[in-house]
Amino acid sequence: MNLQPGTFLQNAPGLDDPNFNDAMLFITEHNANGAVGFVINRLFNRALNELEEFSQSIAFPLYEGGPVDKEHLYFIHRRPDRIEGGSPVAGNLYFGGNFQQAVSSINKGTVNQQDIKIFIGYCGWDAGELEAEIAEGGWLLVENELSLVFAPPATS
Repeated sequence: MNLQPGTFLQNAPGLDDPNFNDAMLFITEHNANGAVGFVINRLFNRALNELEEFSQSIAFPLYEGGPVDKEHLYFIHRRPDRIEGGSPVAGNLYFGGNFQQAVSSINKGTVNQQDIKIFIGYCGWDAGELEAEIAEGGWLLVENELSLVFAPPATS
C-alpha cells in the first residue's frame, strides 16, 4: 500500500461512518505517528467572513475538513510566493503556513479559490489506524491529479 502525503482516498461502502459519506480525502501527512488529511469535497455552511474574527474579510468558501478539532481553521495552498511557512505535501501543494498572509492575499484578490482551500476541522488517524481501515475495505486509494484539491464540490 503506497499511502503517502498527496494520496487521495474515496470512502467505500464498507466504511460505516456518517462523517465520511461520499467523502474524497486528501492526505497531507503520513508518518510513523499516523496520518492527517482533509475532506476536500464538502462545503461548510458558512463562509470565512461569517466567522466573527474574519467579519472584515471577503466572502470565501470554507470546507468541512473532518470531525477532529472543528474549532480551528486549516488550509492547503499552492502559493508559497504569497504565503510563507507552509509544509510541502506533494507537487506544488503546501499544508498550512502564515494564515494572516493567506487571509490578506485572499482579501487583496492575489490568492483565489484555485490557489487555496480552507477547512474547519481535519481527519486524523493514529499509527496503523488508517492502514487498517483501508485493509478492512473502508477506503479506496484513488489516482487523481493534485489540482483536484481545488475543484469545487459537485452539486446535486
